[in-house]
Amino acid sequence: MFSFITSLIPTSYFPEWLTLDTNPVNSFLQGLVGSCGILVLCSLIRLHLFLEESWRYKDGTSGQRTPSHQSRLVGTLQFFFVTGTLAVVGSRVASLVVLEFCLRAVSGLVTAGPESKKFVHQLLVQSQFSLGCALSCSLHFLHEGASQRWLCLLLAAALSWFLARQAARLLHHVLSLYRLHSSQRYCGTCISLLTSGRCLLPMLCRTMVITFSVAAVAAISIINQHFLSATEALRFWTPLTICYTLLVVYMQEEQHRMPGSQAVLNTVVVRLGGLMVLMLTVGRWADVLHILMCFLGEASCLIPTKDLLDAALPQEEEDYARYTKREHQRRPQTQEKEHRT
Repeated sequence: MFSFITSLIPTSYFPEWLTLDTNPVNSFLQGLVGSCGILVLCSLIRLHLFLEESWRYKDGTSGQRTPSHQSRLVGTLQFFFVTGTLAVVGSRVASLVVLEFCLRAVSGLVTAGPESKKFVHQLLVQSQFSLGCALSCSLHFLHEGASQRWLCLLLAAALSWFLARQAARLLHHVLSLYRLHSSQRYCGTCISLLTSGRCLLPMLCRTMVITFSVAAVAAISIINQHFLSATEALRFWTPLTICYTLLVVYMQEEQHRMPGSQAVLNTVVVRLGGLMVLMLTVGRWADVLHILMCFLGEASCLIPTKDLLDAALPQEEEDYARYTKREHQRRPQTQEKEHRT
């Protein structure tokens, strides 16, 4: 039906970079699956940090590092905005985002050393929009050429929505009743988290490894479809590899020099800016437009979850950050007293 309608529209009046890669219905369903995956990831990260905080303060006192839960309105607006962004971003740029994240994750894990747990926490939070792109390009690759593609994507979206709702309900239940149920041995869910909750982070990491492994294969296949010869492919992959290897080294040094959520936001600008410069050289105008959409998608995922980035910091770094902030607030008062004297 949609193909018949679009065949009546004179596309010659529109530039090539304004046209979508696939059917808008398929693109929306792929974006919906990606947004549901991001919602599941955030819910499980918040659940893990809450359990870790509960184990740290076994006497019942509440810690200061527990991430706050998002309001329903903010979460709904973020969900639909990310869905629209993933639907607009083409499969080619989504594949580049996936490959860039895989390169950054592998190199970061190799050089993390004793700070590997801290790096894994931060990497999971930073992978939100990349996870959405991974699910989107994987679905694009797996369902390419299917006769009933929209039906397959509809089933995938329904399953993803169900899993996202279950993860959100589990998080709400644990935040509200975990301490009561775990102390009284009343709820089976809370007792299971009390006994085997430490397996949540390793399970989440294994799931992410499988997801991005499949997405990396799909991304390489999708990108190579746009090249007519091996020479053209080599001309694209060589500057991409060199550029992002240098960017990964720079971003790791930047995060070591300035840890926290501010460094993460700075690295988003650097790596997407480098990708935009590369696409201006060897890409198309559609790629540049989609990278601009990626800026919005990364911001809509990271800004509402800055509390997760701060909660993933080690206790020493958090104490130092609070001390620096307190000294910065105290300095104007001291200068004012000296001026009066």
